Amino acid sequence: MAKLAKVSPITVSRALRKPDAVSPELRQRIDAAVHKLAYVPNLAASRLASSRSHSVGVIVPTLYNVIFAEYLRALHEVFLNSGFQVVVVNSRYSQREEEQAIRTLLGQRVEAIIIVGVDHTPMSRHLLTQSKIPVIETFELADNPIHINIGLSQAKAGRDATQFLIDLGHRKIGFVVGQQDIRAAARLSGYKEAMEKAGPEYQPMVTSIPQHSSIALGSTLLVSLVNHNEIPEALFCNDDNLAMGAIMKCREIGIKVPQDISILGFHDLEFAASASPSLSTVSTRLYEIGKLAAEAAVNELSGKRLDVSTQIDVGYEIFARQSTGKNKR
Repeated sequence: MAKLAKVSPITVSRALRKPDAVSPELRQRIDAAVHKLAYVPNLAASRLASSRSHSVGVIVPTLYNVIFAEYLRALHEVFLNSGFQVVVVNSRYSQREEEQAIRTLLGQRVEAIIIVGVDHTPMSRHLLTQSKIPVIETFELADNPIHINIGLSQAKAGRDATQFLIDLGHRKIGFVVGQQDIRAAARLSGYKEAMEKAGPEYQPMVTSIPQHSSIALGSTLLVSLVNHNEIPEALFCNDDNLAMGAIMKCREIGIKVPQDISILGFHDLEFAASASPSLSTVSTRLYEIGKLAAEAAVNELSGKRLDVSTQIDVGYEIFARQSTGKNKR
């Protein structure tokens, strides 16, 4: 390639590593040679030579739920603009698989690890602590963060979401959930706490089917409530997918939203505001969590330390839209 571009091998290497280090004319000749030869850099050799992988590991509990789409988009945008590749691994909601994912990523010499959740096996925590690389735990707030922690209190969000429905005058409030991971369990705990605090006339109604969350599952859960003659005045859904499925099934079987039942989601996914009726939901700022996590990692890797605490509470916001209203029963 150096011969084709009529430059030295050292100049080619410099241009590929730092394009701004060579003149525009040389860069144009080298880019033309790269294109003509379909050249692909040997990353393994580059890592050995520089002791840098220029890659960051990201561990998510599933690749099937759109909940993580905005989060991953933010991570990719920040890291790619900073010269890092993102390696995403699916732990499938298993702490044991998460542990294996950590071993795999460390074996690939990633320069930082960003992980969804704060609950890990003792060995996972040991591996992350001893890695001596930036570790960012996200989505939840940890009592004892490993390094940097960016998220929100899932239990408090669940409690406040339930209180929002109570304040609308609803007493018979249901909670539906699919697979109960740790974050779902925290929201459920917050829901139960708010219901108990409201008084003895507020009885929890929890319906769960241990499947991956989806719109279809939301419809199934709504049917389950109807079949058991337990149609609540309001329904708090563990996420927006379930809420959307419940709304669609209500429309199909003649239950009016919000006149007959108020439905509240969680996460404020992209479709929530444009749904019909628009979905009331709890915004968990998924994109912001990903962006802050990536920026924190880049700052750590560039030698800059965060000027704030190692724990960042991004909070949440309840958006009251058309799917919820005052109790009219």
